[in-house]
Amino acid sequence: MSINKKEKYQIAVIGGGPGGYVAAIKAAQLGADVVLIEKDKIGGTCLNWGCIPTKALVRSAEVYTHLLEADNFGISAENISVEMPKVIKRKDKIVNRLVKGVEHLLKANEIEVIKAKAMLIDEHKIMLKQGEQQAEITADNIIVATGSQNSELNIPGISLSGVIDSKAALDLEELPESLVVVGGGVIGMEFAFIYANLGVKVTVLEFLDQLVPGVDEEVAKELDRSARRRKIKIKTEARVSEIKETDSGLQVNYIYKEKEKSVASEKVLIAVGRKPYHAELGLEKIGIATEERRGGILVNEKLQTKHDHIYAIGDVTDKILLAHVASHQGIVAANNIMGNEMKMDYSAVPGAIFTSPEIGTVGLSEKEAKAKNIDYQVGYFPFAASGKVMAMGEREGKVKLISRKDNDQLIGAALIGIHASDLIAELTLAVQQKLKVEELVETIHAHPTTSEVIYEAALDLKGGAIHYNGR
Repeated sequence: MSINKKEKYQIAVIGGGPGGYVAAIKAAQLGADVVLIEKDKIGGTCLNWGCIPTKALVRSAEVYTHLLEADNFGISAENISVEMPKVIKRKDKIVNRLVKGVEHLLKANEIEVIKAKAMLIDEHKIMLKQGEQQAEITADNIIVATGSQNSELNIPGISLSGVIDSKAALDLEELPESLVVVGGGVIGMEFAFIYANLGVKVTVLEFLDQLVPGVDEEVAKELDRSARRRKIKIKTEARVSEIKETDSGLQVNYIYKEKEKSVASEKVLIAVGRKPYHAELGLEKIGIATEERRGGILVNEKLQTKHDHIYAIGDVTDKILLAHVASHQGIVAANNIMGNEMKMDYSAVPGAIFTSPEIGTVGLSEKEAKAKNIDYQVGYFPFAASGKVMAMGEREGKVKLISRKDNDQLIGAALIGIHASDLIAELTLAVQQKLKVEELVETIHAHPTTSEVIYEAALDLKGGAIHYNGR
């Protein structure tokens, strides 16, 4: 692939992740002449080292646990074991297939793809570097979609050979006997459940006072209980002070309730979140402002920077670091460039966490509703009371709906349970469209399905669920 076939484009997209490639495709569909610049792999972190590969590992871990529990379903399964090289090979196959699929879509939409590092020379000019080659292109409009990178901890011992990041955790072809996960957020907890379900002894050390900070407190407590049922050791309010190498492996020292504690482990996974990435892009040269604390590029509702023709989307904006947010931002930016005015709305963004069980969230949490002085009410329904859930051999979890008392509008929802990541779609639509709880009640939900837990929770808000009495 040549570093450069043309000198000028209508739109240049820098970064080929779920924000960048979606923006490029949408702009091309709207008739734009587009070039996509990506220095590594098309699909970015999400497709190659995040969303997709972790879900492949989640599924392998689920199949293994189902086989271990097969006797509960009247099925005999013997000599069950985990073959990690095959697990990793399956994960890689899925990733490669999806990467090729995106590459095909880019080609089908006649988008030129250049594999190179990009640096902004001025408001329209971009320097491309590919090995020893260099070239310059210009673009009427530029979309910055350079994503994020792992956040770092400045603690002694973090560079020891047994200390890994989330990227390395995706390629372990030999299961460690034990694993300490530093960070009880989304990334840390997904890996904690993956490896615990595969038989690894897992300990999670979280600095804050609850797991997955920002998630509804009741759901976080339910996740804590689910983790402990799977023998995952949880320590919140634990500040890691040092990682040491010992004769038997690694030792993680941490401060818990002002006392020094330690835990031994074969591997240590650092999973303390991600931060915006725009190194060497040259933002300062053209005066593009970034947020002081974490470096996110500052944009308006249309995703424009201080220069109307330069946009920023995805994790690099540090708004909400989710792939589907990046993709939607890409569509908003592309439409605005092509004259179709759109504004980004973050009021109904679904969150999905692939733990065991899954978590889904949207809108306001109860804590946020209180902070806004909203007069609200809460409806519940336990997954264990669902016929479909029971038939599937599951019991954990519940759905929690939050509505305004004055107008019955649904303003928030949180679920923890089987299929939560899929069920949240209905509730996202309800929150985004400002539906009333009565409208959910009047919607017939198929039986027997897991979606009935939403219907029953809505009924609970209107006077009482049919298939559950008491909390």
